[in-house]
Amino acid sequence: MGRIGDGDIHAAYVEFRAKESDKCLSAQCIYCQSIRAKNTSRQRAHLLECPAYLNAMKEHNPDNPILHEAVNGTPTQHTPAKAHKKRDLDTMVNGFQGSTSSAPQSFPIPKPQLERDFQMSVQLNPKISVGPGIWGQRNWVSFVSGHWNGRFGKGTVVPGGQDSQLIAPDLSTHIDANYLLQTHDHPPAFIAVKMDGWRVGPRDVLEKLEDPSQIDEVDPKTYSFRVNVHMETGDARYLILNTGMWVASGVRRGTEVIYDAFRVI
Repeated sequence: MGRIGDGDIHAAYVEFRAKESDKCLSAQCIYCQSIRAKNTSRQRAHLLECPAYLNAMKEHNPDNPILHEAVNGTPTQHTPAKAHKKRDLDTMVNGFQGSTSSAPQSFPIPKPQLERDFQMSVQLNPKISVGPGIWGQRNWVSFVSGHWNGRFGKGTVVPGGQDSQLIAPDLSTHIDANYLLQTHDHPPAFIAVKMDGWRVGPRDVLEKLEDPSQIDEVDPKTYSFRVNVHMETGDARYLILNTGMWVASGVRRGTEVIYDAFRVI
């Protein structure tokens, strides 16, 4: 048998660039997740000793030439395997599912889904301009009060929450808010919330959002107000919130911000 085909080796690895500044690619074994520099000889040597890979080949592809070499020693003849096509975005999304006998075992990656989980309304104090800092124009906005209602409960927004906004030259606004939710239970539970994201859109639209007299005239579809939401609590009744992930869409209405939050599942 001759030289082992590169197709068998390529099919067992995911190639990526660990850092944008890296000149060389790295490769991760899809069977044991070990990472090494992209080098065909070293990748091949690893597969000869990778238990997860060899077990998978025994079960799904006993004719694999690397498996044959691992069991019987260095081969003397081999007809090169048909080269695999380079993985593209569609392959990454739908899982590595080959159609040839030398393809690795498929492992489709589940796609995240969104479920509408709660809605929240927050009343805001007028913004305070901190002024231009080292990162840009900084505004400080405090929360007056608010209320929320969702699948896991309902309650109020505790006064005193804060949003430290960073304004980019094009008026895009980075949101970085921290506040507390109080539930309507007896006794109530308290849930710490951190929210970060961006409000972006055409400059003329963002200018109107900064003018209290024009905010209500702005169509929410003309700008994007999206944030990530993280929650934390020590109350045993709501511990499930600690490991949850949410994304929310917001709109401005007068001195009020309304969020629709969707849980990522």
